[in-house]
Amino acid sequence: MTKPSSAPRPPEACEFMPADYFCRVEKTEIFDRPGPLEVDLGCGDGSFLLAMASHHPDRNFLGVERLLGRVRKVCKRAQRDGLENLKVLRLESRYTIEWLLGAGSVSRLHLLCPDPWPKARHHRRRLIQEDFLEAVLNVLEPGGEFLFKTDHDEYFEWAVEKVDAFGRFERLDWPDDAFFYPKTDFQILWESEGKRLQGLRLRKPA
Repeated sequence: MTKPSSAPRPPEACEFMPADYFCRVEKTEIFDRPGPLEVDLGCGDGSFLLAMASHHPDRNFLGVERLLGRVRKVCKRAQRDGLENLKVLRLESRYTIEWLLGAGSVSRLHLLCPDPWPKARHHRRRLIQEDFLEAVLNVLEPGGEFLFKTDHDEYFEWAVEKVDAFGRFERLDWPDDAFFYPKTDFQILWESEGKRLQGLRLRKPA
């Protein structure tokens, strides 16, 4: 009987696989091209990530997604579109921010419509917690931004309370026409159902 191979799978085209998942990585290890690094946590089908990378060829974009099927789909589309400024990391979002990315390495961090964990007994699983905000502050460069959107009103209120209690971000206005910010497929679907999205735009003091 043949034993299953223990060798790691080869990376997909456009996939970033750290040499060591237990060490901090700098942005120069992710991209060998210049430009600020933006990170999309839970990039899903990649619609937002791909649009951003296409619109901003001078910036580098890292999508974080735990599901292999989605990682492969986004990588395939990025390769098809010739986006050399886009890579995907297969990993949990919290671990990526708290343990993997180097201090001051990220210019903008995007968290769009994460699981709201609506039941009270599951609120501890929400990403927006004090320790997560501390980690976000650490990975952002001075003047860097954390952008959060949700269609869940109670989660938005929760996030505002956590951010206010944390007290170390500057809260900025975020009108719809502030800058290019494509809608995700989920956002388009929810808006068609009459739901609204609310957002927080936070900046690390320079």
